[in-house]
Amino acid sequence: MKKLKLQTLSKLPFNYGWIALIVGTTGVLMSIPGQTMGVSVFTDYIIKALSISRTGISSSYMIGTIISALLLAKAGKFYDKFGAKITASIASVSLGLILLYLSKIDLLLAFINSFTNLSKGNISFVLLIFGFFILRFFGQGIMAMVSRNMVLKWFDKKRGFIAAIMGSFTTFGFSYAPKILNTMIDEYTWQGAWKILSIILGIGFTLIILLFYKDNKTEKKPNNDFTKNNSETNHNEIDITLKEALKTKDFWSYNLTIAFFALFNTAFTFHIVSIFSIAGIDRSDAVAIFIPISVIAVVIRFTGSTFINYINLKIILILEIIGMIIASLAIFNLSPGISVTMLILGLGVANGTFGILISITWITIFGKKHLGAISGAAMGWTVAGSAVGPFLFSILKDYFGDYTPALLVSITIGIIILIFSLFPRRTK
Repeated sequence: MKKLKLQTLSKLPFNYGWIALIVGTTGVLMSIPGQTMGVSVFTDYIIKALSISRTGISSSYMIGTIISALLLAKAGKFYDKFGAKITASIASVSLGLILLYLSKIDLLLAFINSFTNLSKGNISFVLLIFGFFILRFFGQGIMAMVSRNMVLKWFDKKRGFIAAIMGSFTTFGFSYAPKILNTMIDEYTWQGAWKILSIILGIGFTLIILLFYKDNKTEKKPNNDFTKNNSETNHNEIDITLKEALKTKDFWSYNLTIAFFALFNTAFTFHIVSIFSIAGIDRSDAVAIFIPISVIAVVIRFTGSTFINYINLKIILILEIIGMIIASLAIFNLSPGISVTMLILGLGVANGTFGILISITWITIFGKKHLGAISGAAMGWTVAGSAVGPFLFSILKDYFGDYTPALLVSITIGIIILIFSLFPRRTK
């Protein structure tokens, strides 16, 4: 049966990777309910429904996210062993179930509270930690990672161009997701929106995964006809294990840069209204900056990914750090005009280069065989950064009264990583 499937694929007049590109890009978009921008739309409704404080929900979000981050390396090894179809199917079904759980979380709280002496706040805190853990682990973690890796493993020569196409669609998709989710909430309530998403993921997209998610099996069989006719893979590439990768300066240079972006960008996104209000800029103007940021990010991501074979990855890394430093400096003197323009430019560059690095870095530097384990370990740091960022900015703001200390910390971290990363041993 397995041989028959390979023979069927080999008869296709094109590389199956183009089909993988379509479903894999959709898979990354399907991770949105587990991404920060997907969760933040529901935050105020959860706070009201569960009577939990904003600090309480932020803390539960951080704890659940960090727990998920600690397990992503093991999830990556699972992907290496069992492949994209099985791993993504488990993730999709799990996302469907946890979204259904979250849509009923207020009823579950009332049920538990009816036969226990625990306070509603404590019960809500525990229920949310569990919900956010599953949501982040299978959404931002596994679904995005597996979908992205599956696509890139089908290509070598066109890998940069493929990453550019995938990145363009996902960047715009992520940018417009909050508006779409808000519309769903207005139309069907927040519980109804999560129920609809649970059906889409748990049933609809799971079927798509079972039908169309396929690993490139030819990378282990370089002499058969399937390899000659249906794959662009290069079998003489490097093959480094997770243990070996963790000992390299390259891994930590790129990993810390990507994780730092996740920390800074998530913190900024989470607190954007507060940051702009301190500068005397209203909510509508604050949220409006995401559109020009996404346009700049898409242009940079598409251009950089397309010509990645001619660009040293270290240049992309340096541009990302510089973008975050520019954004941090712009927030110091935030006001309508030049500082907002510099903020948009800095975040646009940082978002665009982040998209390039998170897509291409690990497969380019360390090869395909252990890609799941290596990208999973790195994704753990990225997810952890996205959890710590909002909490760190919130704590420093509460203690000092504004975001200046948080920005100083961000700039300091950026400079340290930049110095550390100037001379990585292997960049291509």
